[in-house]
Amino acid sequence: MPKRHSPRTARIGDEIQRELMTLLREEVKDPRVGRVTVTHVEVTPDLSHAKVLVTDLAGREHAAETVAALGRAAGFLRSELAHRLSTYSVPQLTFVYDDSIESGLALSRLIDQAVAEDRKRDS
Repeated sequence: MPKRHSPRTARIGDEIQRELMTLLREEVKDPRVGRVTVTHVEVTPDLSHAKVLVTDLAGREHAAETVAALGRAAGFLRSELAHRLSTYSVPQLTFVYDDSIESGLALSRLIDQAVAEDRKRDS
């Protein structure tokens, strides 16, 4: 059965995503984190944990290094979020590399290739 998220957890996840993007762009000085995009934030119903899905413009080969750098900055980011969010507590942040965009691009390339082969065969 799929997970159901309340409108509140979705709203808080969106708020965390916006604030994290601002913090990563303006406050974090680590150059490995400067090319990161937060794609989604999943917050548990009790608001104790948040899984932060990120991509890196440098690509999948730098994913482990990027996630490790974000993990080291998690305490700082959480404390900054505490000042910016309108919640009683701030969830623990867990950073995970999101490869869905790269997977989607690879799938799109395969579809384009199959269509080109079909056109070539029909000609």
